[in-house]
Amino acid sequence: MTQQAQKPFLYVVVCAAGIAADVSKLITAAQERGWEVGVIATPVAMNGFFDTAAVEAQTGRPIRSAWRTPADPRPFPPPDAVVVAPATFNTINKWAAGIADTLALGTLCEASGLGVPVAVLPCVADALTAHPAYGDSLIRLRGMGVRFGEPYSGEAGEEGGRPEFGWERALDLLDRG
Repeated sequence: MTQQAQKPFLYVVVCAAGIAADVSKLITAAQERGWEVGVIATPVAMNGFFDTAAVEAQTGRPIRSAWRTPADPRPFPPPDAVVVAPATFNTINKWAAGIADTLALGTLCEASGLGVPVAVLPCVADALTAHPAYGDSLIRLRGMGVRFGEPYSGEAGEEGGRPEFGWERALDLLDRG
């Protein structure tokens, strides 16, 4: 009997931004490209920012948000890549500073040390992107090899509509190698 090839495993880190309600679009796109997906959410994102039951049904896996005990088995295999979408001001700055006070941040800090490719779609208000810490954080994370998509502020355009978030861009960033 031949062994079936395992699909690559993608960690999707979801932060607390309104656009997170559409994270299923990223999961669908990743699955269509042959990825198995596991979701890690910040604790605040778990409080109504997206439909956790629907995401668990879509991935077939529990969403991780809290640390496991050493006796608990690892619920996900090691990642082949990580996508952070939407990535908030708070998460980007803490990650760049090496703060690992949540499972999501600890996972991101660890991914860099393991050489795992990481793609980020920032969702940060224009006023916050002007803060000097944010620019410094982007420089530091890019220096660590993190790939960034164009920033998304969620601000309504001149016509009143909001632009598309473009979830698939994160996967395209991973494809760039």
